[in-house]
Amino acid sequence: MIEKYLPYVGEKAIAELVALARKLQGLRILHVNSTYHGGGVAGMLRSLVPLMNDLGLEAHWALLFGEPTFFSCTKKLHNALQGEEVFPEGDELSIYFQINEFFARYAPIDHHMVVIHDPQPLPVISFRPKRELWIWRCHIDISSPNERAWELLVPYILRYDAAVVSAKGFLRDGLPQRVSIIPPAIDPFSQINREMSPEEVEEKLAQYGIPLNKPLIVQVSRFDKWKDPLGVLEVFERVRRETDCRLVMLGNMAGDDPEGPEIFSQVRGTAKNLPDVHLVTETDELLVNALQRAAAVVVQLSIREGFGLT
Repeated sequence: MIEKYLPYVGEKAIAELVALARKLQGLRILHVNSTYHGGGVAGMLRSLVPLMNDLGLEAHWALLFGEPTFFSCTKKLHNALQGEEVFPEGDELSIYFQINEFFARYAPIDHHMVVIHDPQPLPVISFRPKRELWIWRCHIDISSPNERAWELLVPYILRYDAAVVSAKGFLRDGLPQRVSIIPPAIDPFSQINREMSPEEVEEKLAQYGIPLNKPLIVQVSRFDKWKDPLGVLEVFERVRRETDCRLVMLGNMAGDDPEGPEIFSQVRGTAKNLPDVHLVTETDELLVNALQRAAAVVVQLSIREGFGLT
């Protein structure tokens, strides 16, 4: 499996990966996040876990299941870590810690290394004896967090043996001494990135009622305030004064993002007053591929994090 990436990364990179993996044969690694679908973390893990196994490691992927109050809390923490003046209310924090404790007690963690993705499962480490190597993989922009939220989470972050962030600008005080920078990555063999013929592109767009008689402006992002979807509509309205074009906004609502439906409702309410706007919420990776190939302009107005996968 790893050899098929040779044309994209070259012989040297493949040889380095194989040599490194040879020293780690049989290493049991557990990845933990809070959704199997929607958003970039799940997308990366769908490729990363099989690749690790192909290299001779024993990688697993476990889900921390939450409920609405839990995800309301973690979304507020997510937004706060990205600088918004918001903080969990009422019993949200107690439920956040209860669900992390439940996972820590009952999840089958029997691994040499545990990789915790983002804030949702962050406190798991504090509810079990620490026998493994623990890594916190932070996929969000923590360059200027809400200090109240940061102070709440730092004691848990510092329990980790190491942390990984996506960009140099996300380094800050309160992280473990060992920190690596690993940018987001795409999988060229996923349905989103594989080659498509012009005929396939046209057929896929026709399936969703998207004609090609005007230039397409496209944004592919979750319906999330940090992706600035209302800003995209504003840009389109301005561009359309000069050029007759069409806007397609393709996004979904991640399973761990309770704000998604509300943001989508705001976008739909604004878009209904604009002609030639298509809003698509289907999870169809080939549609993403086709739209990005057909687009005259691909927009990415993320205010925080993101960028890397679309």
